[in-house]
Amino acid sequence: MVPTQHSALRGAFEWIAVIAIALVATFLIRTFVVEPFVVPTGSMEDTIEIGDQILAQKVSLELGQPVKQGDIVVFHNPDGTSEHDVLVKRVIATAGQTVDLRDGKVVVDGQALDEDYTAGMSWPLSVQAPGAQVSYPYTVPDDCVWVMGDNRENSADSRYFGPVDRSDLMAVALVRYWPLNRIGAIDKKPL
Repeated sequence: MVPTQHSALRGAFEWIAVIAIALVATFLIRTFVVEPFVVPTGSMEDTIEIGDQILAQKVSLELGQPVKQGDIVVFHNPDGTSEHDVLVKRVIATAGQTVDLRDGKVVVDGQALDEDYTAGMSWPLSVQAPGAQVSYPYTVPDDCVWVMGDNRENSADSRYFGPVDRSDLMAVALVRYWPLNRIGAIDKKPL
């Protein structure tokens, strides 16, 4: 083999190896570390708008760390009748906590939440998803979280479909990367 042919083959092999490594790294990062999502509904307005593109981390869920009140999570939609497979909502209560809705406010374990980031009042929903039996006060079952959208009067959330099983959680929102004029960390409010 002529040295130039050997160099060309070696160069081609190196490029193939670099591309393969990049593809494997991208797959591993998206599977276990961070994944982009597009917000499908207006239920989190004004915190997150319809069509905002966010990055959400998966590491803490993969390592079994608990989600916290105030975290904004991405999860598989438990309502099989919806057109949206993935939803984004705020964690209001975790396993063992009791949620109540009184006078348009959310009360967790007897304490009314200070939710200055919400729009609208937090009323029980008159219609619930088939199979959802939610009456208040409601104690969140083991391995579940109670989620609600920040746009309370325009959100199908745990008031509609009940608690979300931890196994349905996909990621915890970190940053908005699109649109460019709204780039930045997604504000997680401690509740």
